[in-house]
Amino acid sequence: MSVTVMEPHTDVKAVWPDWFREQQTAAMADHEATPRPTRKDEPWRFANLAAVDLTDFRAAAPVASEGRLINASKGLDEVAARVIFGNNVLLHQESKALPEGVIFKPMEVAARENEELFRKFFMVQPVELGSHRFAALHKARLTTGAFLYVPKNTEVVLPIEIFHWVEGENASVFPHTLIVCGENSRVTVIDNFKSSDGKRAFSCGVNDLHLERGAELTYVAVQDWAPESLAFHINSTIVERDATSTALNINFGGGFVRGESLSRLVGEGARSEMFSLNPMDGKRQIDQRTLQDHVAPHAFSDLLYLNALDGKSRTIFAGLIKVGKKAHQTDAYQKVRNIMLSDEAEANSMPGLEILADDVRCTHGATAGEINEEELFYMEARGIPESVGRRLILNGFFQSLLERLKSPSLRAYLSQLVGKRLGVK
Repeated sequence: MSVTVMEPHTDVKAVWPDWFREQQTAAMADHEATPRPTRKDEPWRFANLAAVDLTDFRAAAPVASEGRLINASKGLDEVAARVIFGNNVLLHQESKALPEGVIFKPMEVAARENEELFRKFFMVQPVELGSHRFAALHKARLTTGAFLYVPKNTEVVLPIEIFHWVEGENASVFPHTLIVCGENSRVTVIDNFKSSDGKRAFSCGVNDLHLERGAELTYVAVQDWAPESLAFHINSTIVERDATSTALNINFGGGFVRGESLSRLVGEGARSEMFSLNPMDGKRQIDQRTLQDHVAPHAFSDLLYLNALDGKSRTIFAGLIKVGKKAHQTDAYQKVRNIMLSDEAEANSMPGLEILADDVRCTHGATAGEINEEELFYMEARGIPESVGRRLILNGFFQSLLERLKSPSLRAYLSQLVGKRLGVK
């Protein structure tokens, strides 16, 4: 790929401090020195490498529809704060109900005004699941993003919403969300990734989630890129003692989406829930790689990924539960369920375990099957058309995952989005 094509229109030197610009220079050198993935690389097994060609992508020009994007960036009825980005530029920010001490600002501002905090948590965990090359490109081309710090013993009652928009043929964007939850804090964040014009684009996004002792974070990413787009979503989560992380990724769009989620449980009593909901159709492909890394004893993790595949769609899942030598009495689960709606669809699932400790309970597995014909017959016998019955069954399939979320208002909002995507009112 041509590096100059990706150079941002925004003058990065005008907003980021010198130390960060130096890191960006090193990151671009790292990107260029890192070999492109090949089929011989285990983290890219079964992947469509032709789909990750970046040759045609270019820097995103300033958006031409700023007002429309701001007006379109309304999800939940009530939020504590909202921030909107379009083509790598901050368009709008509002704060309505943030408690004292909460920091919610663009990343380039945090890098200047909260340097010690920013440097302590920004991309500190190595990218271990195959996309180091693309994470380096992200860091080198980052121009803005959302930084959130919730201090000790603070609860943000209403959710915080973030919107990342892209528009323009072959435009490239680099969204980033960095969340730091102080001791015994609590917050919910909804991250939205959307195309405004339906044109092919490239997104290379990263989010860092850090939970200190006793913190509780619910993080939801809703991705709805244009159908031909290429997207990387690289997640890093660190969970300390007695903290609870719940992360849900919903993928509605994209032509080829590569999602990598690493959750590291470093304190006793840490909990990590990793969920993904993926209605697939057409020729769309999603490649998801995960690691539940148990470092400390007495920790719990649960992974549930649900896929529904229609047309010629294709999914890849490769996940590992890793239990370190000192992580005794680990309790970990990993499950992938695929509903096959077409004979031409393909689901590849590779769950795995690596256990180095004693006295643990770990289970993993993957299933693939068709819609239950008895359920379908039951609906048809009561006058429900087959096409509607199928959508209702799929909706129930995905709702079983959404029911795991604690917040009734969040469940209702996400249920509405899923129902709309499936054509269920």
